[in-house]
Amino acid sequence: FPPSLPLQIIVDDDDSKVWSLYDAGPRSIRCPLIFLPPVSGTADVFFQQVLALTGWGYRVIALQYPVYWDHLEFCDGFRKLLDHLQLDKVHLFGASLGGFLAQKFAEYTHKSPRVQSLILCNSFSDTSIFNQTWTANSFWLMPAFMLKKIVLGNFASGPLDPEMADGIDFMVDRLESLGQSELASRLTLNCQNSYVEPHKIRDIPVTIMDVFDQSALSTEAKEEMYKLYPNARRAHLKTGGNFPYLCRSAEVNLYIQIHLLQFHGTRYAAIDPSMVSAEELEVQKISLHTSNEQDEQ
Repeated sequence: FPPSLPLQIIVDDDDSKVWSLYDAGPRSIRCPLIFLPPVSGTADVFFQQVLALTGWGYRVIALQYPVYWDHLEFCDGFRKLLDHLQLDKVHLFGASLGGFLAQKFAEYTHKSPRVQSLILCNSFSDTSIFNQTWTANSFWLMPAFMLKKIVLGNFASGPLDPEMADGIDFMVDRLESLGQSELASRLTLNCQNSYVEPHKIRDIPVTIMDVFDQSALSTEAKEEMYKLYPNARRAHLKTGGNFPYLCRSAEVNLYIQIHLLQFHGTRYAAIDPSMVSAEELEVQKISLHTSNEQDEQ
């Protein structure tokens, strides 16, 4: 992966704003799962999810956003992208900044909803947690090497297991592929003063996925998310660092399946109905049962 180059789509009047995406799995599915990457991420950081989920019959889209300097501009562009792809409603999986943008988009479209559900991985609801709101306006001036240094400062250091080390290497490699304006704009979105208004999106089913080991998110930021979404399902991974979708992909993929299970048999199913076998449902019921038991402990 990727077997092919990503699709390049321009939806704004500005030709330089290009969305890159991998759209995989059955086109007949009208409510796919869309992956939004973190600051350092490109569309291909979710290759393990794309491979596994399409193998099980899901339609998934992994994308990379163009250069947008504020949340409203991003939301407007993303709405146009969904219109272009003729997708009325979607499920969103957002990692870190991607999760924040997913929440902002759900909030932005709350009057005519476009988001059917959210999976928020190592994400946050208020940018002030990074204590960078005062520098947010100056990222556009900084050279690329400085921006990369800021991002790398949040990556885990110290002894790591091989999968986590590989995951970080992969992300560093992806980070290297981003230009100055891409990085500066993402850091601006990440740190620009903004927070999610929960009352606008409280009816959307949410799964909060986070890790118990070292990640860039503070305990306060996690607690804030639980408070914001008291009814959310929780998917906790013992380990996985900042990029569990890379280094703990089997667990992450299972939690995604559990999350999407609630939509099977409805018009918001992200899976081809012929792929949902009774046996698979049974397996998922068992895993659902065990995860609920863990929650109660």
